[in-house]
Amino acid sequence: MRRRHSADSAAEGADVNLTPMLDVVFIMLIFFIVTTSFINESGIEIERPESSSASPRPDAQVLVAVTPEGAVWVDGRPVDVHSVGREVAGLLSADGSVVIQADRDATTGLLIEVMDRLQQAGVDQVAVAASRGAQ
Repeated sequence: MRRRHSADSAAEGADVNLTPMLDVVFIMLIFFIVTTSFINESGIEIERPESSSASPRPDAQVLVAVTPEGAVWVDGRPVDVHSVGREVAGLLSADGSVVIQADRDATTGLLIEVMDRLQQAGVDQVAVAASRGAQ
């Protein structure tokens, strides 16, 4: 009788409290969500031209992509070249900058037209993306 009583009390004390483990898992989840860096992408694959003097521009707020076929994309959406300035000005904050990712096979005329449309819309900080080439 004494043995049965001690076995019952041992089974009652063997419950595992999962609350601290769940707290740790949720804290780790919050940590990984907060520390994840989100990367801006233009929405299409662009083959950038190479430059030995290219420097990183991490503060770009809006990405504009120009394809070899003559299409213009703003933050993953196709946009008409005539309205690119208005679209970008609506997305840009007061101190934001724009990076144009023009494909190496895109026409220079289209790149200049996109830059002119941005300037007409009041966008001052515009950069053209390039890949860092061998020196």
